[in-house]
Amino acid sequence: MKVLERYQKQVIAVFRIVIGFLFASHGAAALFGALGTKQVEAFAWPSWWAAAIQFAGGALVLIGLGTRYAALLCSGSMAYAYFTVHQVDALLPVQNGGEKAALFCFAFLLIAFLGNGAWAVEQRAAPQRATAAAE
Repeated sequence: MKVLERYQKQVIAVFRIVIGFLFASHGAAALFGALGTKQVEAFAWPSWWAAAIQFAGGALVLIGLGTRYAALLCSGSMAYAYFTVHQVDALLPVQNGGEKAALFCFAFLLIAFLGNGAWAVEQRAAPQRATAAAE
């Protein structure tokens, strides 16, 4: 459908921005004890490291810098969280409370494969790099 393809890059960008914001907010809440969340102990495995990946990875995806690598790291961290924290309680996400981890895992995997879409910091830097290489 041509009408849907017309705004594909913008919709991918909105998806990337929203997912990055939600993930970074989740990490910030755990790292800093904000938004009604208990602060995790500094450098405690795996909670502090997971929160650091959520905050930094989500922020990178949000602004569109190193997006594919950050999204792949975020996806992997959520797969790890699902299998080590949630699946030990039950098989299905609806039974073990792992819906959020599963959704984030596959949302970031999609971003890793689709890329930035529009409005990414990487796209602003790319023309400058091409100009500098030509000189």
